[in-house]
Amino acid sequence: MDDMALKTYREKRNFSRSPEPTGDDAVVRARQATGRQPRFFCVQKHLATALHYDFRIEHDGVLLSWAVPKGPSINTADKRLAMHVEDHPIEYGEFEGVIPDGYGAGVVMLWDKGTWTPETDDVDAALAKGDLKMTIEGYKLKGSWVLVRTKGWGARRPGEKPAEDGKSWLLIKHKDEWAGPIDITTFAPNSVKSGGNFKDILLTGAPDVWHSHKKAAGGTGGDAALRKIAEKVAALEEPAGEPIATAADAKPKAAKTRAATKNAGADVPAAPKPRVPKRGGAEVPAAPKPRVPKRGGAKA
Repeated sequence: MDDMALKTYREKRNFSRSPEPTGDDAVVRARQATGRQPRFFCVQKHLATALHYDFRIEHDGVLLSWAVPKGPSINTADKRLAMHVEDHPIEYGEFEGVIPDGYGAGVVMLWDKGTWTPETDDVDAALAKGDLKMTIEGYKLKGSWVLVRTKGWGARRPGEKPAEDGKSWLLIKHKDEWAGPIDITTFAPNSVKSGGNFKDILLTGAPDVWHSHKKAAGGTGGDAALRKIAEKVAALEEPAGEPIATAADAKPKAAKTRAATKNAGADVPAAPKPRVPKRGGAEVPAAPKPRVPKRGGAKA
């Protein structure tokens, strides 16, 4: 992966307005895990034009990314559409905040994070084939999963033929002790970084806009865009979050499932620590230690 790895990501953003990290090319070159080594993983809940979840896995020094409209499901019967989007910098894995305008304008929540381990020795070959099996060790998502590329499943607009551009994938949970009928997106809806919901994040990133959005009307530029974001947040029926002022330094809370205690002592990579040293002004998720879960073989 060369210095052009983040070219598309950078071209789409105005970093003088957006708090998103620009990405460090030195980090891209340094983070080159191979084989069945655990790597960083995260899911960001993104309220933009529409609510969706961004599923990201570290590979070749960047975060490979898929937009999942309905969010991940731990129900093995669900096949969640996942649209492949541009690679993101590793530093993005710690990002949570308000994008005031432009590309992706809205509120980003760090909904889950941890590690993923390929269930194959050659990730590039699996991606080219369109069948990437993995083991996830997050705070909310765990166990065996697969990303499967489809032949253009999912049309963009009514009456439009599905695009066969290789961007359409399915995110599917394999049957194991971490699967179940729970809707994990509603069961554990809040941030693993701050404990807050969208309103809490907006209050932290743009408090004046939140307090004034009902009174304000019209306007131009970023202020008008932020008010639209506030209106979207206000329209959501969110469960209460933890106040970010008191929750920011707390450790993320794992979702409780029927197998929540079965992982104690297991040979699996620990999720990265919630806080990491800053490089070049942006937080960089710590590289997971190269420990491999013990499995009898990959699931078909």
